[in-house]
Amino acid sequence: MSQKLKPIVSYSLLFLAAIVLTGCDNYFGQNKAPSLPGKRISILTQQRSIEPDSSAAGHKIVLPAPTPNNDWPQAGGYANHAMHHMRIGKALQERWSISVGRGTNDEERLMAQPIVAGNTLFSMDSETIVSAYNLKDGAKIWSVELTPKEEDDDHVNGGLAYENGKVFATTGFGQVVAVAAKTGKVLWRRNVGAPVRSAPTARGNRVFAIAVTNKLFALNGETGAVLWSHSGIEEATNLLGGSSPAVDSGVVVAPYSSGELFALKVENGQELWADSLAGTRRSATSSALGTIRGRPIIDYGIVFAISNSGQFAAINLRTGRRIWERPVGGIESPWIAGDYLFVISNNTDLLALGRLNGRIYWVTALPEWEDPEDREGKITWTGPILASDRLIVAGSSGEALSVSPYSGKVLGKVEMLDSVSISPIVVQDSLLFLTDNAELVAYR
Repeated sequence: MSQKLKPIVSYSLLFLAAIVLTGCDNYFGQNKAPSLPGKRISILTQQRSIEPDSSAAGHKIVLPAPTPNNDWPQAGGYANHAMHHMRIGKALQERWSISVGRGTNDEERLMAQPIVAGNTLFSMDSETIVSAYNLKDGAKIWSVELTPKEEDDDHVNGGLAYENGKVFATTGFGQVVAVAAKTGKVLWRRNVGAPVRSAPTARGNRVFAIAVTNKLFALNGETGAVLWSHSGIEEATNLLGGSSPAVDSGVVVAPYSSGELFALKVENGQELWADSLAGTRRSATSSALGTIRGRPIIDYGIVFAISNSGQFAAINLRTGRRIWERPVGGIESPWIAGDYLFVISNNTDLLALGRLNGRIYWVTALPEWEDPEDREGKITWTGPILASDRLIVAGSSGEALSVSPYSGKVLGKVEMLDSVSISPIVVQDSLLFLTDNAELVAYR
């Protein structure tokens, strides 16, 4: 998709029609008042509060106009994870809903974001079954199980990526597997010695995958041969899941659960620079859950990354020099659009920040509890994504919210079929959600 910034289209002309679903008349629309006040609360585990910068008063956020997005070939969209402002239909309605297999249960966890290449959608369920579907109607094309014969089904998988007619899958069995996109035929398997619980990244006939041991493997996309590898500090305790590398301009940015961030040459793995977002100086034996779980972004020569332990930073891709940093922690992937970043904090706040200066323009508290009075049913949120002047987030409460990127105002909500832990995707003017019970719902 084009990264070129375009003049903003008048807010009043975009997304005029409310999105209508059965039993809900304000799907991401503006017909009802927001259910939540815009109260600003602490976003850090250390109980420090954060407010919009005083210098941000009166600032008008201007975004590039939404543009079509035809593919979503890997987790986070493209290899650089910079998707900007995408277009969806103005009057979205549910077009189809299908089960893609087995979802999250007591033994297994659904982790893989769906991907799209051309008119084909690919998914991987919690039992490591990879399937292909027609994007237009959800009709199944093929399915293949990647669980090795000698293994049982109790594990946590990674995810998927597509390039050059192949679907690459990472698994909890310590394998990277290449599958023919048209037929589902397994082309090669590569054992990497430890489970992989994050999606791979594919770029330039190379596949990059990070094992739970904080070891990055660069594989040949045609053969699966290991081209080079790189290691960070191995952690004894991690958050479930992991982050995918970002690749752009001949550089791969590797995020590790140790909070370490490395920039490496794609061709040979040579280190260009190293940084840590762990919050404290690390050693080979230390572990403070400084996990980088949200995918880093590479956008116009700047790396944006956030850690669980409370650091959000912008770093020069070539030199490793920090451009700005903020004491904001989170495990969800930031979203960039033009000169602005949007991110969900650990304390369920949604923030808008400046791309070049890290200035905080607004802070909106998302619902924290299903039962706020008794503080029961802690809600976790995933996202955001930006589509046609709406920031869309989804939660474990089974709700999806639409939030204005210009003000942080909650514009609408809808009840989903189940809880949602995987960020939705936007492709070919459609919005797709994958629920925790493995129901894939397409709105167009």
